[in-house]
Parts: sequence; C-alpha cells; structure tokens
Amino acid sequence: MAISNLRIPMTRFSLFLPIGLVWSLLGFFAAHPQKSADPGGLEAVLKKMDAVAATFRTTQAEFEWDSYEKVIDEVDDVETGTIYYRRTGKDIEMMANVKMVGSDPKTPKPAPKFVLFSEGKIRMYQPTPDQVTVYDLGKNKADFESYLVLGFGGSGQDLVKAFDVTYLGPETIGGVATAKLQLVPKSEKVRGTFKQILLWIDLDRGVSVRQQFFDPQGNYRLTNYSAIQVNGKKIPDEVFKLKTTPKTQTISPQG
Repeated sequence: MAISNLRIPMTRFSLFLPIGLVWSLLGFFAAHPQKSADPGGLEAVLKKMDAVAATFRTTQAEFEWDSYEKVIDEVDDVETGTIYYRRTGKDIEMMANVKMVGSDPKTPKPAPKFVLFSEGKIRMYQPTPDQVTVYDLGKNKADFESYLVLGFGGSGQDLVKAFDVTYLGPETIGGVATAKLQLVPKSEKVRGTFKQILLWIDLDRGVSVRQQFFDPQGNYRLTNYSAIQVNGKKIPDEVFKLKTTPKTQTISPQG
C-alpha cells in the first residue's frame, strides 16, 4: 500500500473506518459554484453546520456500517460499534470501536477492532492476532482531518470548498428531520475513487445521522448513526488509547 498516495482501496481495512474517511484524501480544493435545487434550504443547512463547527468539542455515537458489493448485489458485511471524536487544540482525534460484525445484522458475531486517529497517524488494533497497524499520514494529515469531520464538526463553508453540493430536500431518518445533501468531489483524483457522497444532516443538531459513499464501480458504504451526543459530558482520555498487551506486534506498511 502506498501511504504517500493515500489511496486506500475498499478493503477489509477500510471497513473498519467511518465510511470513506480514507478514500483518496488528496484533493485540490478549487472554487466552483455550489448547486442546489433549493438555494435557501442549502444555505440554512450550511449555516447550521458552521455554527456547530464553531463550538464543536466532542461527539460520540453508535454506528452501523454496511458494505454493498455490486458484483454480488448484496450487503457483504455489517459492522456495529461506537465512534468518538474530540477536538484538542486545532487537531481532531477519532476512535472507532468496532464491536460486532456479520453479513446478517440479525446474527452478528463479536469481532473487536479499534481504529485511532491521533497525532497524524491511523492506528488499527486487532486483539486477534494482537497486532497494531500504523499508517503515518505525514503531510496529508490536514486533508485527512477534513474528511474525518465530514458531517461531524466540519463547517458548511469547508464543505463547499471541497465539493459541489446539491440540496436534495428534507427526509426523515429514524424519526429525525434531516436535510439530504449530495456531494460531488471537485478533485478529479478523488472522483476516481468515489464519485459521490450523500449526507443526511440533522436539522436540529447540524450533524450527520446517515452517510453513503459511492465508488465509480457502483459499490457503496452506508453508515447510520444513533444515540448521537454532541458536546456532552467529557469523553475520558482512556477512550483515545489503544489497550494493547506486552506481546502486541506493531507493523507499518510501506508499500
């Protein structure tokens, strides 16, 4: 895997991260006019996201990640767990705790995995085989963070810098009133990895309750979030630490 290119494909590793977080994170954010079926509706959503970004400290939520493979025309895997975000100074930290996995969400199996983004590195810990895989993002750290906070603490203005945004109208998700947005990456390089993203933004809290990432081949990742807590009680520091053992092996893929 070429870490310098940050082109992490739709592999088992990418399943352990929030949808699309590491898909072609190098985009050159050119200025293009935003699109909207309802400019007034889009502007209101972007302003709400700006307000949330200005006061963002922490977020935690339960998640369900579904992976659809077009070749077999079915959901190939379903993973559930808890995700945490916090701002530390100008930086963002994220911990995803994958607890259960299974192609049938009704019969999941325990499969603990932990993915930590901190200090410019992604660390994935798998208790079995007791191994940490480290990806150093280097100069691409800032680009990664911009995708990390997509719908969770990212501002509306940053959104329109990186994407052509279309307001698709209101939609209720799990009893929550949302605004559905379509994002098309402005970077041609990014579009080569995923052609569009759909976000469902909670109109009250200004965060995502659903995200869907599509690649050019028609595969997608769908994430549903629930029990979302924005700027709630302080998340303990221990949450953002990998609980390894004295025998844990650490590897750093270089190519």
